[in-house]
Amino acid sequence: MRTALIGGIGNVLLGDDGIGPYVVHVLESLYRFADRVEIADLGTPALDLTHRIAGLQAIILVDSVASDEHAPGTVLLYRKADIMRKAPQQRLDPHSPALSECLLTAEMLGASPENVLLVGVVGANFEPGRPLSEAVRRAVGDAVNAILRELDRLGFEHQKKSSPDEAGIWWSDQMQLPLDLQ
Repeated sequence: MRTALIGGIGNVLLGDDGIGPYVVHVLESLYRFADRVEIADLGTPALDLTHRIAGLQAIILVDSVASDEHAPGTVLLYRKADIMRKAPQQRLDPHSPALSECLLTAEMLGASPENVLLVGVVGANFEPGRPLSEAVRRAVGDAVNAILRELDRLGFEHQKKSSPDEAGIWWSDQMQLPLDLQ
């Protein structure tokens, strides 16, 4: 029975918005996880994310974030309390991530994950058809390490593979792994 979800959020066709899926594909190519852990490219979920997170013990999501205070490529960590502190914002389209709304809905159902971590990578370029910016691509190792630290903290086993699998990052010509992850 799965009790943890590691999910990448983002549109892989919009430059740095694709960092979430990129990171989970890299992570899955490098590590094995206990059966209780699911790794998923979630794409651009909306309120349907509630069904993916309800009843889980832990969720770790990776997504691009905006910041006026931090440089592109900076990895920022947000816990459940940080996410819930912000009131749900007006959604601009049906694909806008609605993490706080989904957590509130799961809470009302009595099925909200106890442990929530959003690994946010400050993006720089969101133009259609563009690859990840160099600053964001360099942050992949830091994002992976943040996920592994959280899994360790929560007691979920993971093991590095002796040789990486193909990452399956079909949308990018930047498939080489950062040196700190090889």
